[in-house]
Amino acid sequence: MDITLNKDIREHYPVCRRAIGPELWDRTVLTFKGAPGMLPDWLARNPDSFPSYAQELSRLEFNYRALEEPPGEFSRDSMTLNPSLRALELGWKGLCAFFGNDATPSPMEGQEIVLLWRSQGQSYLRPATSNDLLAMKAVAEGLYPIEVAREGGVQPSAVLDILDRAAQDGILIKPRTLIVRSADFPVGEGVDKEYLSADFFTLQWHITHACDLHCRHCYDRSRRDSPEYETALKVLDDLEGFCSSQKVRGQITFTGGHPLLYPRFNDIYREAAQRGFNVAIAGNPDSRQRIEDLLDIVRPSFYQVSLEGLEEHNDHIRGEGHYQRVKGFLDILGELGIYSMVMLTLTDRNMPEVIPLAEQLRGRTDSFNFNRLCTFGEGANLGLPDKEDYRAFLEEYLEARKHNPVMGIKDNLLNIILEGKGALFGGCTGHGCGAAFNFVSLLPDGEVHACRKFPSLIGNIHEGTLADIYDSALADKYRAGPSECISCRIRPVCGGCQAVVSGSGLESSTNRDPFCFI
Repeated sequence: MDITLNKDIREHYPVCRRAIGPELWDRTVLTFKGAPGMLPDWLARNPDSFPSYAQELSRLEFNYRALEEPPGEFSRDSMTLNPSLRALELGWKGLCAFFGNDATPSPMEGQEIVLLWRSQGQSYLRPATSNDLLAMKAVAEGLYPIEVAREGGVQPSAVLDILDRAAQDGILIKPRTLIVRSADFPVGEGVDKEYLSADFFTLQWHITHACDLHCRHCYDRSRRDSPEYETALKVLDDLEGFCSSQKVRGQITFTGGHPLLYPRFNDIYREAAQRGFNVAIAGNPDSRQRIEDLLDIVRPSFYQVSLEGLEEHNDHIRGEGHYQRVKGFLDILGELGIYSMVMLTLTDRNMPEVIPLAEQLRGRTDSFNFNRLCTFGEGANLGLPDKEDYRAFLEEYLEARKHNPVMGIKDNLLNIILEGKGALFGGCTGHGCGAAFNFVSLLPDGEVHACRKFPSLIGNIHEGTLADIYDSALADKYRAGPSECISCRIRPVCGGCQAVVSGSGLESSTNRDPFCFI
């Protein structure tokens, strides 16, 4: 008897040994004389001695043990199948449960495709879903996601979501995003380097300045002509080309003014969806029928509205009746299954109302966040809180957030507190200050700004492509952020707020956020 061979079999099939039973399995090892890969066929020739599923389970386990780590370098041009990926067609269902923590797996006869792959040092297996098979087919056959969506009668963004999910799981390998921080960008110990690159790029498109409100803190009431429909289509084409070249997904957040007042909004919304962009809306409350019309096209990723405090203060800022109108609109969004967000512009006047407002929004919205006031336009007539008062407020907000699930986190400075708790988050844009990095703002007349909250012009989309604007020296200046933050250990998830810096009379490319307390 070859003791070494028996040891190989015993070590190669621990799942089978546990499933069949150690005593019976060890007797099997004593009589089996082949190499590990021959065991499934041997079990098939001796069906009466073992559970009916034993041969298929051993075949599954042998392939699982044989997985090899795929090479580290892949094409930068397109998504590919993980080279280690295997698809086994089995005659039994539920065999994957033997590899998990299920104490009593219950396999049953029936056809099942099981996927096996290796990614980032670990081996995985699971029954293939219809989405997995669609993703594999699309990539293996080089199908364009929009064509797949058209054939399947679904939105392109749904197909792209399926591909992204498969890539996150490791079944597919995505090309590396080219939206990456510069090599000299600071990153401290404990800050995940994932924050240095972005898989999504957002165009915050102020498609119209038409608005049914006149808020006391509006940062731009200037007259800017909305784009003609054909011009807007060219913007979509430009963005599509930019995202493709940068190897990222695209999102458009339609805003304004009130974006739904754009004369052909539904048409441009549909065109954006058909190009595979995730679409979202940041606007004002509207009618139920208006929102249902949008749902007939595609469900937005979110719909964001604004409140500036409790009813009296909010209506002083945004107009009489606005508070109740927003509450009713949030109920409509909830009934229609649309993810709702509420944003507050924080000032010295409404800071004490933030947490009480969050309580009133509990169960009524999906997410509530705040941004500090930027003192531009009519916002220059309002004020910001004292620095120390603001720091105390952030501490209080984080404590209240533990007990209210709608309270989100957005202000980059929260990371100064959260660092000590080992709970850093992505900051304002998921990458700290993302101005001209993973988003830009497009105004109705074609001006492109690094951030809409302050004057940060980096080009005009009617005079150059988005790629040209993104690669410009002006954009790079805003991307780099304040030089005073260059050695900050949490820079990838912070960078303060350049709009607050500029609104305070400081230089956004030099001075750090005046509220920074690091």
